[in-house]
Amino acid sequence: MNTQRWMSLHFFSFFLTWGIFLPYWSGWMIQTKGISVSEASLIMSLGLVARGLSTLFAFPYLSAKVSSKRLLNIMAIGTLVAIVYYIPSNSFVSLLIATIILHLFYPILMPALDSVAGVLVQSKQLQHYGRSRQWGSIGFVSVGMVLTIFTGWFGDEIILWALLLGIIGFMSLQFMQTPDILAEKPSKNQTKKEGILQLFRIKHFPLVLIIVILLQAAHATYYNYGYIFLQEIQAPTYLIGFIINIAVIAEIIFFSIADKKFDKFSIGALLTIAAIGSSARWILVFAFPNVIVFCIAQTLHALSFAMAHYAFMKYLIQNIPHLQIAKAQGIYSALALSWSTAIFTILGGYLYEIEPRLSFIGMILCTIPAMLLALMYRRLENRKDISI
Repeated sequence: MNTQRWMSLHFFSFFLTWGIFLPYWSGWMIQTKGISVSEASLIMSLGLVARGLSTLFAFPYLSAKVSSKRLLNIMAIGTLVAIVYYIPSNSFVSLLIATIILHLFYPILMPALDSVAGVLVQSKQLQHYGRSRQWGSIGFVSVGMVLTIFTGWFGDEIILWALLLGIIGFMSLQFMQTPDILAEKPSKNQTKKEGILQLFRIKHFPLVLIIVILLQAAHATYYNYGYIFLQEIQAPTYLIGFIINIAVIAEIIFFSIADKKFDKFSIGALLTIAAIGSSARWILVFAFPNVIVFCIAQTLHALSFAMAHYAFMKYLIQNIPHLQIAKAQGIYSALALSWSTAIFTILGGYLYEIEPRLSFIGMILCTIPAMLLALMYRRLENRKDISI
């Protein structure tokens, strides 16, 4: 099979399941298992901690021991086992155990797929990262629209079975012919030489990492309180799902054109634009708390999230050795996509209780420093004699 199509199918299949899990899982536990909102929040928070640990430590370790193909298989099987364990689980403790097991396996598939894409681009087997990654966003948004119909017909119980079916579908892709480089087991001699601390000696890596951590953390309020804020500003209930998906549609459009339109942009320029777009997004929501402006601000997700993620992937492909990509992805996933978001969720929640709009403007505590650091990085990019 064509490598571009292989990568697109894997992104689509994984993010189709992620589009079930991320928006609906807490609600599924509350509605079908009878636990309280606070219990579900605690379970998911502890799951987020487990996710950070697994992507920071387990993912790089396993990437150095087994092939990418084997790693995807192990994580998919572990995910399937955890989901099946949810079926008989009805108590707080059993649901917590199931959630922690799930977070030890399932989220690793995200950096694993990005690492696979990075390796394929470096080896000239994948021409367009953005073109394949857009299919992940398409999977995410499409399942949300379809699942809403099925939950209306069959109730929230269908959410678990949809996720279970999605993971089985992802596992079935592993029977497809895999690019040869992904079946190669890492050399022991090579992996010993490349410790995780070695990454921080690579030119500009710590600076770029800090920038993307700040940019991704700035989404904490939106991810956790965007839905209830839309209710706060009296958005029609039947439109809330569509309004939230405007961000994903903007993300899809960005990834579909990124390789062609932004290939000549430097990484520093991309990060600077992402920081400006993110700042503008949260300022708009704060200054104009109405549905129309919120919808306009949603289009800036193409910059605040998608461009920041694309810039980091571009940095990895250009600067990180093949054997270190998995470690870099693990650090990014743990620090930028898990723990920093968890920390700023607490800040956002505190501000939301004072005044809902404050929780959005509070995110410029991330975006303004990110913008300044990105401008600094732009200058450093052209100075070959300086390293960070």
